[in-house]
Amino acid sequence: MRAGARPHLSRLFQEHRHTIPVPQADQYRRTLMRPLSAPPSAWHRRLFPAELPQATARLRDRILDLVDDGGAVRDLCRSRALETALALRLLQQTGQRPDRQEPCIRFLRSRHSGDPVDGMLARVALSDVAGSPDALAGSLLDRAPAFTRERKHALLVALLSLWDGSLAQPPGPADLTGLHSWARVQVTAVKVVLAMTAGCPHLVDDEDVRLLLSTQRVPGVWEGNVFIHLWVLHALKLLPGTADVIAEGTRKFLSHQRPDGGLPFVTDLDTWCTATAGVALFSAGAPAAVLRPLAGHLAARQQPAGGWSYTDLSDQTDVDNTSVAVEFLHLLDAVHYAGPIRRGTSSLLSVRGTDGGFPTYIAMAPAEPYATAAVLDALTLDIGAHEETIRAGLAFLAEQQRGDGSFPPDWSSSRLHTLFRVLLASSRVPRSLTGPARRMRRRALDLILGSQEPDGGWGGQDRAPSDPISTAYALIALCCQDDPAPAVRGVTYLLSRQRSDGRIEYEPDSIGPRPFIFSLPALGDIFALLALGHLTTRISKCSAKAGESTDS
Repeated sequence: MRAGARPHLSRLFQEHRHTIPVPQADQYRRTLMRPLSAPPSAWHRRLFPAELPQATARLRDRILDLVDDGGAVRDLCRSRALETALALRLLQQTGQRPDRQEPCIRFLRSRHSGDPVDGMLARVALSDVAGSPDALAGSLLDRAPAFTRERKHALLVALLSLWDGSLAQPPGPADLTGLHSWARVQVTAVKVVLAMTAGCPHLVDDEDVRLLLSTQRVPGVWEGNVFIHLWVLHALKLLPGTADVIAEGTRKFLSHQRPDGGLPFVTDLDTWCTATAGVALFSAGAPAAVLRPLAGHLAARQQPAGGWSYTDLSDQTDVDNTSVAVEFLHLLDAVHYAGPIRRGTSSLLSVRGTDGGFPTYIAMAPAEPYATAAVLDALTLDIGAHEETIRAGLAFLAEQQRGDGSFPPDWSSSRLHTLFRVLLASSRVPRSLTGPARRMRRRALDLILGSQEPDGGWGGQDRAPSDPISTAYALIALCCQDDPAPAVRGVTYLLSRQRSDGRIEYEPDSIGPRPFIFSLPALGDIFALLALGHLTTRISKCSAKAGESTDS
C-alpha cells in the first residue's frame, strides 16, 4: 500500500458510515455475487453471535488496508514449491546467481510438511531424484477438469524429466485448438522440453520457437505469470543461441523472488481482488465514496474488446474477472459506467458455447459450470434481455451436476466454490427454473446442509476438516434458503478463526494452473467479508422491520 492510502479511505468511511441507510432490495439487485433481492425469509439478529458487527468492521478495515491510492486492492501472490523448484533447477543448470539459489533451497526445505504435493516437489528439487510421474499424477489430476487431463499429464512428465531425462518421451502433435494464450505457450514449452530431452529435436519447429521467444520481448514477466515464464526459459535453454535470452529472463523472474526465498505462481491478482473486494465492502456497508476509487481503477483496466484480466500486467481476459467487474460497475453507477458495462457484457456473450455453457477464456473452448454460473449471475442484472441465455445456461448446469450434488473441478480446491455460485445465479431467476434446474438447486443445497462439520464449519471436500474459506462459500449459499440454524453455527466457526487484527486465518484453495494450489491471503479475507455481508443483508432486513439499529 502506498503511504496515505489507508487513512484517506478510513476518513471517508468514518465520514459516511452514519448516513448509510439500511440496505434496500433495489440496491442488491445491482451487486456482484450479491445478496438476493428477495430472500426467502428474514433472520433475526439475536440468533447470531453478538460480536458479528464488530468482527465485520474489523475485517472490513483489514481489506481497506490493502487499497492503494489508485483504488487497486494490492496483495502479492505468495511463494510456492513448484515455481521455486523450477527456478532453482534453472539456476543450477545455467550456473547463474549462486547467491539466489541458497534462498530457494531454504524455502524448499520448509515445504516438507504441509501440502503433500509441495512436499513431493521439494523432495525432488532437493534430492535430484524425480520418481514416477504416476505417483504425482495420482494426487493431482482429480483436481483438474477431465478435458485438461491429457495435457496436464504431459506437464507432469515434462516437469519430472527436468531432473530425470529418462522419463521424457517424444511428444505427440501439440493441438493448440481452443487454447487461450497462456495454455498455448505452456503446451508449446512442454512439447519442446519433452522433444529435446527425448532426443527428438526434429519435432521442434520455427513456430514453436517464435511463440516462446515472443514472451521474452516484454519488459517484465510475460502476463505476470511466473510459472509460464519459467517453463519458457527451461524450453529455450535446450535450444542453441539462447544464452542471452535466458540471462535476461532470469533477471526478470528473480525480481519476484520473495523474502522467504521462494517464487510465486503469478505476481498478483490485483484486478480480481479489487472487484471482489469492492462487492464485499459494499455488502458490509462501505459507502460509495470509498468504493468509487475501486470502480475507477477497474474501468481503467478494461481491455479494448470489453473483457478484464486478473492483473494489471495481463491482457488475457476471462469470464470470471469480466463478470465481477461488470456487476461491480453496475452496482456503483450503472449510468456513468454504461459503456464499460455494455462492452463487458458483449465480451461475455461472445464466448457462449452451443451447449448453453460458458468457457473460462475463449470461444470454442469447453464450457465449465463455475464460469457459466458467474456469467449467469451477471446477466441477471437484465433478465429480460437475456432470459433465453439464462435458461440455456441453467440447463447446462443441471446436466453437469454430479450425483452427489457437486460439480466438476474448477479453479478452487473447494467443491463449495462452484456450489455457492450456482445457487446464487439460480436463486435470482425462480421463473426460469425448469424441473431439472430446480432439482439441481435442491441437490446443491442438500449437499451443503449435509456436509456441515460438528465444529460448525465446512471442508473443501468430503470428510475434509473445516476451513474458513470453504465455510465462507457455504454461508453465502445458505443465504439462499430459510433455516438460519446452519448459518448461525457456520458464522460462529468463521469468527473463531478471526485474528485480533481482523484477518481471517487462511488456508489456500485457489488453483492455477490446474491442478496446483497457490496462496494469496487477501482472497480469504475478501470472501469471508462477502459471506458476512450476505448474512448482514438477511439480518438487516429483519432488523429494519423491527426498528433496530443496523450500525456496525
